[in-house]
Amino acid sequence: MSKYEPLETFLKNKGLTRIRMSFGEIEALIHDKLPPSARKHRAWWSNNPSNSVITHAWLGAGYRTAEVDLGGEKVTFVRSERATAATPARPVRHPVFGCMKGTVTIPEGTDLTAPADPGWADLVEEV
Repeated sequence: MSKYEPLETFLKNKGLTRIRMSFGEIEALIHDKLPPSARKHRAWWSNNPSNSVITHAWLGAGYRTAEVDLGGEKVTFVRSERATAATPARPVRHPVFGCMKGTVTIPEGTDLTAPADPGWADLVEEV
């Protein structure tokens, strides 16, 4: 689940033509702070799907950003049927994806570039 999925769900459930939200309201939805660049750079709020992970949230809900007020820390999302059709599908990951993260420990001093079987090259040359 993406950190910004609650925003996508919120926008989908509202179904309004225009939704004005403060940055604080978005942070309350995602239970986390927006990155500092969201408050400094208008481009962070662009509708380019390769811009940021959060962009997929509003595009996936069928919205685009129309008005960004960095000083007032507010953004307006506008319903866009075209944005919904143009949004690439988000890859679906199996629930087990990442379950082993952090469970492998490599002992200090291990050379990961060294061959696993040093005699392997000799065997290949014999054939």
